[in-house]
Amino acid sequence: MVDLFLGRSLVVNNRDRVDYDTDREIILRLQNRILLLFFGSADCQRCQEFVPTLKNFVKRLTDESYVERSAQLVLLYISLDQSEDQLESLLNELPKRCLFLTHDDPYRRELESMFEVKELPRVVVLRPDCSVLSPNAVAEISSHGIDCYRNWQEGAELIDRNFMMNEEYDDTRLRSVTDPIRRLKYKVEKDTKKKKWRWGWGAVEEEEERKREKMRRTERRMRRGLEEVPGDEVKGKQEVLDEQQTPIT
Repeated sequence: MVDLFLGRSLVVNNRDRVDYDTDREIILRLQNRILLLFFGSADCQRCQEFVPTLKNFVKRLTDESYVERSAQLVLLYISLDQSEDQLESLLNELPKRCLFLTHDDPYRRELESMFEVKELPRVVVLRPDCSVLSPNAVAEISSHGIDCYRNWQEGAELIDRNFMMNEEYDDTRLRSVTDPIRRLKYKVEKDTKKKKWRWGWGAVEEEEERKREKMRRTERRMRRGLEEVPGDEVKGKQEVLDEQQTPIT
């Protein structure tokens, strides 16, 4: 699926209209995810009727006010609108953060031909390897709701993100407003885990070694000081040095 869009430009449906136009950005956004290609048009009455259902479907799977962790799912709107104004009007009804191709991108028509789109609306479901999981999921989404995703997830054999490298999903622009709170929570847990390890097996030996190293440094400093002062003053410093050399019990 990633290969299908390498070298292309995908835009995020948000206020800033973030543009993914590098291979790295597209790979990070699409890899190991199910992709929904939504072919539609603002002047299509059936599309207008289906959009609220599609929006609710995607929102319940990806919005963290509904789920603890967003589903491995991406919605990409392939506009077959006749004008940019029509494109914008439908984007206003689609989920925020879904992706779309701009009106002047000729790749829209190539995809229309590639997937033999004859009627609207049309939702083509793709596996991560670009193979078609469902040629048109409009009826399935309308009748079964989010249960569709569970079926697709099994059919696509997605790799659980818990077993993938963290940096592969380190895209701060896609995080929710509650993400800093969760990350702070995880950071605390991580630090706590480190402290538990530190004071677990081998903690006593580590602490003793730190004390010994500290005393060795003190001894070296004091010996350097002994070389600089004569007489009774040396005796006083030597007594302190002897105390520092007392074995640790």
